[in-house]
Amino acid sequence: MEALQISTVTVVVLVLAAFTAGWVDAVVGGGGLIQLPALLIALPDSTPPASILGTNKVSSVWGTATSSVLYAIKIRPDWRSVLPLVAGSATGSALGAQTARFLPREYFTPIVLAALVAVGIYTWRRPELGLISQRKHVGRRHYLLTLAIGLGVGFYDGILGPGTGSFFLILLVGVLGWGFLDASAQAKIANLVTNLSAIAVFAAHGSVLWKLGLMMGAANMAGGFLGARTAISRGNSFVRKVFLLVVAALVVRLGYDVFRELF
Repeated sequence: MEALQISTVTVVVLVLAAFTAGWVDAVVGGGGLIQLPALLIALPDSTPPASILGTNKVSSVWGTATSSVLYAIKIRPDWRSVLPLVAGSATGSALGAQTARFLPREYFTPIVLAALVAVGIYTWRRPELGLISQRKHVGRRHYLLTLAIGLGVGFYDGILGPGTGSFFLILLVGVLGWGFLDASAQAKIANLVTNLSAIAVFAAHGSVLWKLGLMMGAANMAGGFLGARTAISRGNSFVRKVFLLVVAALVVRLGYDVFRELF
């Protein structure tokens, strides 16, 4: 498959991983926790890192697009807030994807791990967080903070990726005051833009395994559709619980990576 010898069993495993990642990503983000490690483990060691990242983005974008449409129809996000978030996300993701081609990614793992631990503790200790939408800022300050969130998280998504939706979600809830469902709707739209922006960069450099990415994308789309419907029907409290579970899983996964590198 595109100059790589991949067994049918490997393809099936990656497709199942993509479906599961699509469900998780649609509810709270963090589907990269499942899909990216699956690609890293399953694909041959000779696969360039950029091709793995590019293929991961091609798969993810379909599920993100599906859940974005469902959230936009059912939740009806504040588009005046979505626009600066999207603008920042597109710019940040493109810059991150360009940077990913030159910088070693292992430097970022300890930083992301520390941030996720802080996010998990912050959310766990505030059981009321995100259960209702109550904007903390108004006017120019609100839109500048929204733009900054887009730039920062978009850059991270372009250069690394796993947990992007979770970072979008907690910043939109904690910094701006949105409820989890409102924040999920905006996060999905922003995450769609970061994926498309990164794909454009990776594709321009030939760093995408298109056949595998599109097969995984179909499964990811099915998972995203199911996940978005589940989140919308179950409400803010359900999303908060899944968010905490995903953050805990991310912490364990990244903690293992850091421990392995140290020892």
